[in-house]
Amino acid sequence: MAYLKSSDVTEENMRGPSQDSPTKLEEAGSVEIDHVAEKKLVRKLDLYIIPVVMLLYLLSFLDRVNIGNARLYGMEKDLGLEGNQFQTAVSLLFVTYILSELPSNLVIKKFRPSRWISFIATIWGIIATLTGLCNNYASLIACRLLLGLVEGGLFPGMAIYLTLFYTKKELALRIAYLFVSAALAGATGGLLAYAIGFMDGVAGLRGWRWIMIIEGLPTFVLGIATWFILADDPAHASYLTPADKALMIVRQNRQAGQTASAQRFHKQDVIYGLTDWKIYAFCIGQFGADAMLYGFSTFLPTIIKSFSHGHWSTAQIQALTIPCYALGALSYLLVARLSDAQQLRGLYCVIFGSISVIGYGILMADTSPGVHYFGCFVIALGLYVVAGLPLAWLPTNQPRYGKRTTAGGLQLMIGNTSGIMAPFLYPTSSAPRYIKGHAVSLAMVGYATILYGCMSLYFIRVNAKRQRGEEDAKVARMEEEEVAEMGDRSPRFKFTI
Repeated sequence: MAYLKSSDVTEENMRGPSQDSPTKLEEAGSVEIDHVAEKKLVRKLDLYIIPVVMLLYLLSFLDRVNIGNARLYGMEKDLGLEGNQFQTAVSLLFVTYILSELPSNLVIKKFRPSRWISFIATIWGIIATLTGLCNNYASLIACRLLLGLVEGGLFPGMAIYLTLFYTKKELALRIAYLFVSAALAGATGGLLAYAIGFMDGVAGLRGWRWIMIIEGLPTFVLGIATWFILADDPAHASYLTPADKALMIVRQNRQAGQTASAQRFHKQDVIYGLTDWKIYAFCIGQFGADAMLYGFSTFLPTIIKSFSHGHWSTAQIQALTIPCYALGALSYLLVARLSDAQQLRGLYCVIFGSISVIGYGILMADTSPGVHYFGCFVIALGLYVVAGLPLAWLPTNQPRYGKRTTAGGLQLMIGNTSGIMAPFLYPTSSAPRYIKGHAVSLAMVGYATILYGCMSLYFIRVNAKRQRGEEDAKVARMEEEEVAEMGDRSPRFKFTI
């Protein structure tokens, strides 16, 4: 069938039936949707958006955690770090990182996503590169604080950016791509650092300095390119035809609560977000999941080294981390695809969070190195699922832009405060068993798993009440347009469980 013309699409005639209709052609007002064309559109979005955001987050994660690899190449000795000063430098990044997340989300649309994300990436690339020129503890702390300040807005900004283009049935997989980037950074960062480490002494610089400089420069270049590559929204995407843009509007309006007004920034939506207990429940769960994520990602080489008993070289240890990250990334991609198709989030969080709990139990057991290494795989199997899936779950339950940006910013801000704690979970003094770090991580992911299970049950209960019409009295005297503007508070809205 013929594509839609953008002139045919208005706010009035784009309100269609449920997005769950199984027919090939759906009617939205007086307009029909070709699902074959829609699939082609989604593939086009993936082609133009996903490689850029994946590369941005890969470099972001690499620049944030490469300090762990730099430690292996003489950073502590060169900068005269003593006691817990290294752990302090690692954790202080998260102080400014978390403080910048929510404000960044609230201004990203005002400053335009392409410009704001480009600015963030370019500045953090400069700071990450200059970290290689630090000459004492104070200068390292300054770089880490500044790096966190500018980098903090990237992930929440990209998560919100994806919601401008993708529907709730497509979002989890796209968020998964970001976590795959983190896994790739973890898998390749060690080997890249090992290769760069051979530059020790070149131009009179130690190997750890070259790690910082070489890994920071690509971010600077990509940041400048992002200004020209990313589109601000579907309406300004040069790679979308008028028919594509019309179809984007139809896709948006098929989702409950996704009115034209809802996609604009309203202060009242921010207030609703700041006072919604459900959002804070997700924030608390994210804290527990992120504690595991940061602890495992930062200290996996240390954990593997602890049960190698000195028999494995640095290169071997770094190589042994790769299969763990690969398994974690693969499991999350598969689960995200299933979760999008079934619109089930909580169930998979509970299943894979429980798997990670078992993994930490294995690491705490007094057993052989082979079994301990197997435990790392078990943890990795659930790692990205329980940390990443809620980042798609919460925004899909927030149809109004202002509340969605507030929710995402709070979720990541509170969740990432665990990054302040994580570097202290595995102090050298607790080697070689690191019982404290494993036990705390187990407890964190354990309570997050229970919490997500409770939230899923709560959403099931609310959906059932709305299905029975028990909340219809709230809107008895309201016009349909008013009901549509209520967002997730509307009795017509169905929560993703």
